[in-house]
Amino acid sequence: MFLSIIAHTNSKKPRIVDGDPDVLHVYTNQPPTDNRANKAIIEALAQHFKVKESQLQLVSGAKSKTKKFNLLQPISPPRHTK
Repeated sequence: MFLSIIAHTNSKKPRIVDGDPDVLHVYTNQPPTDNRANKAIIEALAQHFKVKESQLQLVSGAKSKTKKFNLLQPISPPRHTK
C-alpha cells in the first residue's frame, strides 16, 4: 500500500493529520537535516499504523516535503482447515 505524505518539519506538536483522503500530513519536531525528519516520520507512521518501522519503505522524496512511502504488509501463512 502506497502512502502520500506531506512533511512538516520543526513543528511544535508532532502529529499526523489526515484531512485530505489521499494525503497524510505528518508533523515532526525534527529538522530536515541529516535524515532526522525522515526517521521521525517513519517512527510516527509505524506507530500510527501499528507496524514495525522495517515495514515502511521511503520510495521517493527523501529530500522533499512531499514523500511517498510503501507500507509492506506481512505475509501471513496460509490457514489449514480440517
